[in-house]
Amino acid sequence: MKEFINYMADPIRSFPIMTILYILMMKYYRIIGTKKFAIGAVVASLPVVAWFCMDANFRAIILWPDNIPINIIIILIAWLTWYSLYRCAQNDARIEKGECPIEATPENREKVWTWPNLVYTELMCMIGATVFLVVWAIIFKAPLEEPANPTWAPNPAKAPWYFLGLQEMLVYFDPWMAGVVLPGIIVVGLMAIPYIDTNPKGNGYFTIKERPLAMWMFMYGWLVLWIYLIIVGTFLRGPNWTFYGPFEYWDFHKVVSEYNVNLSEFLWIKWLNMPMPGNIVLREILGIILTVAYIVVIPLWSAKTKWGKKIIENTGQIRYYIFIFLLLGMTSLPIKMVLRWLFSLKYIIALPEWELNL
Repeated sequence: MKEFINYMADPIRSFPIMTILYILMMKYYRIIGTKKFAIGAVVASLPVVAWFCMDANFRAIILWPDNIPINIIIILIAWLTWYSLYRCAQNDARIEKGECPIEATPENREKVWTWPNLVYTELMCMIGATVFLVVWAIIFKAPLEEPANPTWAPNPAKAPWYFLGLQEMLVYFDPWMAGVVLPGIIVVGLMAIPYIDTNPKGNGYFTIKERPLAMWMFMYGWLVLWIYLIIVGTFLRGPNWTFYGPFEYWDFHKVVSEYNVNLSEFLWIKWLNMPMPGNIVLREILGIILTVAYIVVIPLWSAKTKWGKKIIENTGQIRYYIFIFLLLGMTSLPIKMVLRWLFSLKYIIALPEWELNL
């Protein structure tokens, strides 16, 4: 069983599973967003987590001082995600009956004074957070290491937890793409969703039915393309940034043979059985054509579909093309990940002469 879990935890299999689970979660949110489901999930997960913790390798990973706050964050994200689905299910059911959302009921619209209501609550939260941090500091040792030594680098060398998603992207993209362009597109895209999707409904209350586009995109970018990558980088990447299963010992001598090939090498050497052309544009012509088609042709084609026409009708052409550009930028990450896993594809366009690799 442990070997099977290690096998399924590999990103080539766990990422599609995560995507499928996300689709099921959003599609059946009215079932998942119930107290019965939450209680059943907690009861079912407790013995599974206890069984996981019986393994020494798994315990060593989750109890690593750097990883303890990430464990807490994951639990909080799971709770808050369920709670948002719970509130969405309640409001959508009320709206279908012709009632107002819970947030719009008279008792919830009642205003209170900042003092003492808000300030008192904030004071209690500050005291509770301080007590928690003091107890945490007493129980767990601070993950401090020796002073930096230029002759020795830790293995694995990991960024802070909030940058581990970016570090995982470096496996699939060039540094300028993984460290600047994609994070910018993801962050800006998530912030731009409320301004692109100008649907006035859903402002100030929980709902999925009245804001499906915004909710589906935001939650996928947040849970699958960010939180999942942080979990992989934290718990499943060991020495040499090699993948290790949750029950696998982090052996520094583990060797994984990987040979990544550029798309141009596939075209000229493997498919056409010809030497690589000296002209760099001709050499990368297939990747250039595919990239232009992805960036230019797909938006123009989708604008003529029923789905695209509906979005243009609701938002306008400018907002539509901004939206589709951000969407294509976001989906380029899972596309490149899948291409790497299935075909060992390194770059679609490899132009080291221009320091441009996609």
